Amino acid sequence: MSNLRSEIEKRRTFAIISHPDAGKTTLTEKFLLYGGAINLAGSVKGKATARHAVSDWMEIEKQRGISVTSSVLQFNYGGYCINILDTPGHQDFSEDTYRTLMAADSAVMVIDASKGVEAQTRKLFKVCVMRHIPIFTFINKMDRDANDTFDLLEDIENELGIETCPINWPIGSGKQFKGVYDRETKKVMTFSDTLKGTKEGTEKEIDIDDQVLEEEIGTEFKEKLLEDIELLDGAGAEFDIEKVSKGELSPVFFGSALTNFGVETFLQHFLKMTYSPLARNSDKGLIDPFTNDFSAFVFKIQANMNKNHRDRIAFMRICSGKFTAGMEVTHVQGGNKKVKLSQPQQMMADERKIVDEAYAGDIIGIFDPGIYSIGDTLTTAKDKFSFEGIPTFAPEHFARCSLIDSMKRKQFVKGVTQIAQEGAIQIFQEYKGGMEEIIVGVVGVLQFDVLKFRLKSEYNVDIRLENLPYEYIRWIGNPKDVNIDTLSGTSDMKKVKDMKERPLLLFVNEWSIGMTLDRNEGLILEEFSKN
Repeated sequence: MSNLRSEIEKRRTFAIISHPDAGKTTLTEKFLLYGGAINLAGSVKGKATARHAVSDWMEIEKQRGISVTSSVLQFNYGGYCINILDTPGHQDFSEDTYRTLMAADSAVMVIDASKGVEAQTRKLFKVCVMRHIPIFTFINKMDRDANDTFDLLEDIENELGIETCPINWPIGSGKQFKGVYDRETKKVMTFSDTLKGTKEGTEKEIDIDDQVLEEEIGTEFKEKLLEDIELLDGAGAEFDIEKVSKGELSPVFFGSALTNFGVETFLQHFLKMTYSPLARNSDKGLIDPFTNDFSAFVFKIQANMNKNHRDRIAFMRICSGKFTAGMEVTHVQGGNKKVKLSQPQQMMADERKIVDEAYAGDIIGIFDPGIYSIGDTLTTAKDKFSFEGIPTFAPEHFARCSLIDSMKRKQFVKGVTQIAQEGAIQIFQEYKGGMEEIIVGVVGVLQFDVLKFRLKSEYNVDIRLENLPYEYIRWIGNPKDVNIDTLSGTSDMKKVKDMKERPLLLFVNEWSIGMTLDRNEGLILEEFSKN
């Protein structure tokens, strides 16, 4: 038992969230560099010949230089075993991104120092708040001209409704970036632009009261720093680990991922401030991660990761106990059937390694013969339970999807159904119709391109997509109490059903939702389905 406990206590599982181009992939690479998992950081947006970032593997990502799917990366550092869930930051991200946050214990939010909080960050942040998970902020690109530091903090507090507590403080930015001051040690770490792609670099630590500091950063910067510290100590929120753990206070760090500056100190502080895997909620109460019974839930399904093998991988987050290769578990949603977890693997982007064992907090991929769905629970416990379901988030863009060659109907249905099961898209049918005409809903419009690309490359099917004007979708929360046929709606409302035959309403205008509720007493409409 002591070995089980010590292995689980070493685990840290977090997601990295950001707006496009905030430097998330670069930061991920630098973490891996410190953990010795890679030897050279490769630039994501380099020429076609340059090495692609390790966390981007899908063909379409390589063509566009962006992360479309979420990757799972594991490395060891300073006695910890760290699992990073890398989420797409592109504005055309998918629901996959939301679900990845359901498998993380904390989140690192990367913000571009010259832009502050952007739209995508807000959406992802809402999911973190919904789950009350700790959020750590890394304000990146300090080696470029940045917004005023106090304005950046105010922006985070106003936009996201969370208090901030800077752990370190930047001195200047852009060409004038001198380094950061650590509020706890009262030392300044000076910046020199020589750290690209290596772990080494000339980092000097100078005590704030040391005379050398003035020579190093100049009188003006020294005076401004002392002024800022006084302001911070007087007016800033105090560090409170309990507030951090509830997701009410975000510790803030400053640095430059591209030059490695501030990345390692951030990683060290982060590991000290986060916990090993916590208990997870189920229909039988909280499940203790340290119990001997193995349990996990599926949060992502990815098909055809390897073109040479028509495979389908179910990614699961282990919530308790220890996993061993080939173990037999109960698949709760599969009618309590016993299944063997075969070909267990961990990912280093598209490089897979077979694992013999894994522990609570770890993420593993299991070969899926087509039996798993998002949210499924697997356990060895005799007293069966199900983990809380993963919500289905509302798509924001809709298109009618039709097949160009009607002879390929079978492949078409198989392809869209499989991609929908992975969660990249949601598919709906006419309320009274069948699969003749499908309406596809996505969270980000890039998923339409991904759908076309994958249907063509994996199923040899060409489709036509016709954009629809709907922007809002609502699940009917009480379908048993409502007669859908006689529902009184608005002229811009459309009735559809999802893959589980549940009725939904699509709207062009937001005000139509309120009007429909007014016209149908007792009707309950929900923004996401609770599965």
